[in-house]
Amino acid sequence: MAQPQTQPNADQVQNVSLGIASAVAVLIIWSAFFVFSRAGVQTTLTAGDIAALRFTVAGVICLPFLWAWWPRHIPIWAAALLSMTGPGMIYTMCMYLGLSEASVAYAGVFSNGALPIFTGALVAYVSHQLPGRMQAAALAMIVIGAVLVGSTGVGAGNGNVWLGIALFLTSAAIQSIYIFSLRHWKVKPRQALVLVNIPNALLFLPIWALFLPSGMAETPLSTILGQALFQGLGPGFLAVILFSLAANHLGPNGTAGFSAAVPATAAVLAIPVLGEIPVPLEWAGIGLVSLGLVLLVRAR
Repeated sequence: MAQPQTQPNADQVQNVSLGIASAVAVLIIWSAFFVFSRAGVQTTLTAGDIAALRFTVAGVICLPFLWAWWPRHIPIWAAALLSMTGPGMIYTMCMYLGLSEASVAYAGVFSNGALPIFTGALVAYVSHQLPGRMQAAALAMIVIGAVLVGSTGVGAGNGNVWLGIALFLTSAAIQSIYIFSLRHWKVKPRQALVLVNIPNALLFLPIWALFLPSGMAETPLSTILGQALFQGLGPGFLAVILFSLAANHLGPNGTAGFSAAVPATAAVLAIPVLGEIPVPLEWAGIGLVSLGLVLLVRAR
């Protein structure tokens, strides 16, 4: 006897819709983050200055909610892991330093393009399931596209592009652990806010003030305020909430897969804002990475 088909309940549909909306919003903030941060490190501000502005604003906003929102259901070592692998001082410094060496197109390809690869590898390791044929083909496309982009800059001898690539890949590896851990420990968005921003502000701000170089004194106040507001409210506050919603409702692979559009959107946004126009081979690599990421989402 045929079994009646069950329809998804309203909560499931709502959760998926919320996850998709959150992931799209993160995509927009993420693309703007690459461009705005690249513009920031090209001023007299240092990477440490921009990170300090980010954690100052985000930390002040989150501080009143520290006691109420702290995730007491997870062990202290898991809280430390999430704090250090989230969009905190390690990730942000890798991104800011990388953007001081390589263009926005490289950041989109190697940071976001590698994110589903690292996340998928982590999921496969935990679940003991190898990727299927479509997933393997998609991963191969991403790798080939990244090689096309990277070989252009490295082959042309454009400064320390290779260092920027290495920093972007490191940021992706760090972020993949965070995505997986958010879902595993069932961390809510408001908990992720205090978990990332407060410990990183307490750790990084003294290090920056005592040991890191600063260009604050030579930087116009308008530039400082612009970076502080965008970095603190955008990637430092809103993106943390949205990222957590996406990870909880779409899962780690689904969340990482929405990075498919970032390489292209960030590269396009950088043209009018920064005047960075990728060469044809770089566009081919960006397109191949984007297509591979789309196929990876479909395979998922």
